[in-house]
Amino acid sequence: MTRVAIPLSSNLTISIDQVENEAVVRLTGRVDVDSSPDLRDRLRTLLSENVLPQTITVDLAGVPYIETSGVATLIEALRIARHHRINFRLQELGGAALRLFEVTGVLALFDANNSGQSRSGQSASGEQVS
Repeated sequence: MTRVAIPLSSNLTISIDQVENEAVVRLTGRVDVDSSPDLRDRLRTLLSENVLPQTITVDLAGVPYIETSGVATLIEALRIARHHRINFRLQELGGAALRLFEVTGVLALFDANNSGQSRSGQSASGEQVS
């Protein structure tokens, strides 16, 4: 098991746990225009290692706020992961962050386990989530 915690800026802390073929990227703080480049660098490093994980899960439980720059960073990482045939998932996407993914229409791109989603498949805002 590898654990790396990187407080990259005052806005965001990234910690990565790797166990066998799975990596969990835990984000704590705001993902904004200042912290997105740090997140992009760390995800690109993870996606370019000699031994790639089979699954990367980005845990967003500690993210109260995300800007479109953060969404773009996650889409870029998803694209690279798919190229390498790596499962790339979002976990605990909720609140304002979930709403941004819904209104921009990018939620459907991701395999997401959303804390803001009910059993009926509707988001906290009442919209159907696929």
